[in-house]
Amino acid sequence: MDSNKPKYILSVLFLSFLIACSTKKDTFLARNSHALSTKYNILYNGQIGLDKGLKGINDNTAENFWKRLPVEKMQLKDELPAADGKSKNADFELAEAKATKAIQKHSMNIDGREKNYQIDEAYLLLGKARYYDQRFIPALDAFNYILYKYPNSSNIYEAKIWREKTNIRLGNDALGIKNISKLIEDSKLSKLKNNKLNKQEYADANAILVSAFLDIEQKDSAIVKLKLANKFTKRNEDKERYSFLLGQLYEESGQKDSAIYFYQTVIDMNRKAERKFVIQAYAKKAKLNNYKNEDYDLFVEKSKKIMEDRENRPYLDVIYHNIGIFYDNNNDKKMALDYYNASLEAKSTDAYLNASNYRNIGNLYFKDTDYLNAAKNYDKSLALMDVKSREFLKIQKIRKDLDEVILDEAIAKKNDSIIYVAGLKEPEQIIYFENYIQKLKSRDELKKLLEDKQKKIENNIAINSASNVQDGAISNKNIGAPNKISGVVPPDNNNSQEKEKINTFYFYNPNTVAYGKLEFKKRWGNRTQVGYWRLSAIAAPVANNNPDANKTEVETDAKTAPVAVNEKYTTDYYMKQLPKSQTVVDSLVKERNSAYYRLGVTYKEKFKEYDLASNKLEQLLLFNPEEKLILPTKYNLYKIYQITNSAKAEALKNEITTQYPNSRYANIINNAGSNNEIVQDTPEGVYNKLYRLYEEEYFTSVLKQVDGLIENFSGDPIISKFELLKAFTIGKLYGLDAYKTAIRYVADNYATTEEGKNAIEILKTQIPSLEQMNFSTAESKNWKVIFRIANNDEKSAAAIESKLALFFANENVEKLRYSCDPYNEKESFISIHGIHTEAYAKFVATLLAENIKYKINQPGIAISNENYKIVQIKKNLEDYLSLKKP
Repeated sequence: MDSNKPKYILSVLFLSFLIACSTKKDTFLARNSHALSTKYNILYNGQIGLDKGLKGINDNTAENFWKRLPVEKMQLKDELPAADGKSKNADFELAEAKATKAIQKHSMNIDGREKNYQIDEAYLLLGKARYYDQRFIPALDAFNYILYKYPNSSNIYEAKIWREKTNIRLGNDALGIKNISKLIEDSKLSKLKNNKLNKQEYADANAILVSAFLDIEQKDSAIVKLKLANKFTKRNEDKERYSFLLGQLYEESGQKDSAIYFYQTVIDMNRKAERKFVIQAYAKKAKLNNYKNEDYDLFVEKSKKIMEDRENRPYLDVIYHNIGIFYDNNNDKKMALDYYNASLEAKSTDAYLNASNYRNIGNLYFKDTDYLNAAKNYDKSLALMDVKSREFLKIQKIRKDLDEVILDEAIAKKNDSIIYVAGLKEPEQIIYFENYIQKLKSRDELKKLLEDKQKKIENNIAINSASNVQDGAISNKNIGAPNKISGVVPPDNNNSQEKEKINTFYFYNPNTVAYGKLEFKKRWGNRTQVGYWRLSAIAAPVANNNPDANKTEVETDAKTAPVAVNEKYTTDYYMKQLPKSQTVVDSLVKERNSAYYRLGVTYKEKFKEYDLASNKLEQLLLFNPEEKLILPTKYNLYKIYQITNSAKAEALKNEITTQYPNSRYANIINNAGSNNEIVQDTPEGVYNKLYRLYEEEYFTSVLKQVDGLIENFSGDPIISKFELLKAFTIGKLYGLDAYKTAIRYVADNYATTEEGKNAIEILKTQIPSLEQMNFSTAESKNWKVIFRIANNDEKSAAAIESKLALFFANENVEKLRYSCDPYNEKESFISIHGIHTEAYAKFVATLLAENIKYKINQPGIAISNENYKIVQIKKNLEDYLSLKKP
């Protein structure tokens, strides 16, 4: 055998290895060697990193079932991308690094063509890693490179789908819709099997269209495409999401039956769907259904089974809440309250669920006119809600109205009581207070007895526990009944009937025993345990040979010594608090009458509680109030009776028009006033209309109307509301100094009203903090570009808006938007929002000033949100511009 032969073989093998490692040689061995190394080594590890990162997103992203679910679970992060453009997620960073390594080390670009058929996979992995890391522009580059460099790739459709997915994330919805629609259409028209989308790609393409259509609020188109995506997707996690989202969209559209159908689809998936989707689908379906008769009983039975299922224990908070809604809708207040409270006791981590429980409990109390408890629960609900949400503002308004009601009810009740007692003769006053003191004593004694009894129970438990520990044993019966208290509840008995009899025995109920003792004492007084106890006293013996007699007498004297009496148990304590002068009584009467009037108007206007409103106003007329309240009270009663009692309404109409023919209210009733906008509604109604104009930022219009309305409603209690609204409007148009002057006028002239008190509080707290605000040069993450326009220059405003619309359609990478903001009575701003850096704000301003395509014929002003707020408050834009000059 030739001894050099092994050397030749080794040399050939080594040479073959070198050729296989080369990225410049287009050989079968080189192509497949690099492809296999790319696929089973680098890309395999990169895919593991991508899957791990994606799992992290799914695990760490909480589903918000209170809002419309997103088509894709991943949500945009609030923070900005890293300044260096690098990944913030280690798993996606690994996937990107592996994809980059595959491209750099194993790409075989020979004569302008890629010979490694795995490189397009590497670019796809690179794009996905960047996409999930929310670096959408670099991701778009990777997907575009596949489409440009590998038009015949087997992944070409997937790359196109991901590209449009990225476009839509960047706000290019119109472009995404156009490209995906063309892709689907071309696939349908193609006769070649390889040029057709497979079922999953078809589902993904339609899902992308759903995202775009929902972004531009085209719900009908979104529903059509979402049904297709739901039909063709093979992934259960997509089916559960798409079906649930379809239910939500149909629910928003008012198509209840269709919504129930798709929620039931999620339920029918059973274990193929995540449990939270199934439970939420049950909840949504229950909310939409109107259960009656047999369906009612069926729902109760089904709910019981759901609660008893061990798998559902993590979701008892949601289950209890929705059973509460069911009973709430069926007007069963007790059961609804029980389940809402059970949901709260489940200690849910869902803040909005807890807020909803408190809100619904508040609504139940509100319906029963228990406004104090309603207010308490609304407070708890508001503490858990997003302060920027419409629902928060709505509940906050109701809560503020409740403050007025609670305050006025307290004033009315207190003053009624004082006025009544002050009107009695002195002996009658003494009897009144003696009766009150007797009730107070009974209540306090019962409370003390119960407290003493509880302390004894607690002491017994402590003693028994210590004894058991020392003895080293605890009886078996106590293990099974930790809530049973020795001495109060008898031991367990195997006979359930006997046990029931024992537990209902009189002396085993501490509350009953305490009450019995108190009643005995009230009826019979103190009785010694000698002789016949019914006798109030037993005659003492004539002679006492007991040598300790003197000692007994001393002890008796000590016991009968005077004891300090609580002043709350004396009539003098209350008598001296009664008003002594008629002037004080008259002021209480006046305050009480005003409270009754405000209550009547509030119940009528804000809460639509017409029975409560009419009761208060009718009672007010019986008090013979001051003249200025009589006519407004009768008019408000007339408006209430128009709804509740037409005969009474007609009688009051005749009374007002005959006794007060020239009054404003007679003109309102006859619809004969010169200002139709005013006479067609109550003062409260007119105020509400004006306030809506204020909320819609028609400040100039509000200011033009408010002075005339103040004059027109002169003498009416509602004037203070108009004055405060006028002060707010002045602040919006003329700035802080004018606002301060107007608020001080309200505080000085209406100090006793609620609005006056608010004005005083504003002067103490809000105005000083606003005055201390100054322009800041600190770095900000929120910027605007603003353009000034005259309020009457609609042509210039339309021109600017059209240029901005064109700019957003073509180059809106950061999802910018604009709004029209009032500045003062002469000028307004068109403001571009959504800019995160000063550099980009200046770039946008420069682009809109110089680019012929978007050019606006006035300079844009770059300003941070913080400084913009100061400009709007103090109306000092010129000061800001002078600071920015070099």
